Amino acid sequence: MCRHLAYLGPDIPLGVVLGDPEHSLVRQSWAPRRQRYGTVNADGFGVGWYAAGDPVPARYRRAGPVWGDEGFADLCRVVRSGAVLAAVRDATFAGADGEAAAAPFASGPWLFSHNGAVRGWPDAAAPLASALPVHELLELAARTDSALVWALVLHRLRQGDDPGTALAEAVRELAAAAPGSRLNLLLTDGASIAATAWGDSLWYLPAHPSGRVVVASEPYDDDTGWCEVPDRTLLTATRTRVALIPLKESTL
Repeated sequence: MCRHLAYLGPDIPLGVVLGDPEHSLVRQSWAPRRQRYGTVNADGFGVGWYAAGDPVPARYRRAGPVWGDEGFADLCRVVRSGAVLAAVRDATFAGADGEAAAAPFASGPWLFSHNGAVRGWPDAAAPLASALPVHELLELAARTDSALVWALVLHRLRQGDDPGTALAEAVRELAAAAPGSRLNLLLTDGASIAATAWGDSLWYLPAHPSGRVVVASEPYDDDTGWCEVPDRTLLTATRTRVALIPLKESTL
């Protein structure tokens, strides 16, 4: 369920990676090619981007399908950035959270997205939620599994974990508490990307001499340079390098 994408590189109009490619994230909202769970990503979408000189990203999110939002098309045509994270949300059960449930979630310099589902939600995740400080629970953006996953990751970031460790440890905790969960996570601070492949597809375009790297749920075109990330893997990337580290489930 869901599709997401992160880009680091030279400043470009957002549409170059989000709307223009033949199999762009916008098209993936109704015709994904490699989505294993769900079929239509119509329950919200969002994009976050960074402007030069400002470490805090801007966001544009809506509760409906991306294909019907003319404002998003205009935004993608004129806004330029060298760091972007965007997502389209799988059609799911009715809820009152609206656009608050749409990624990217944000705090300070961070943008975050979760592609997947916590199995047995919410009961299976209750022990992890109860271990968070009360004020962090009260800050939850929405009453969804993705919002709690973000809270777990953000708690680790605030405690000083680097992005890769924050994602990896959150995934291990969630997988132990809720076996069978799908936990593809995507995180950026505008200078680096961290992501996990855990139960769904994840691909990347390797770092390019121009200083560009893309990480996405699935390729947005037929470029032969796309590489699939093996399941149970942590990916970390900057504009000049990509590293893959195998993940093991917690034995606790």
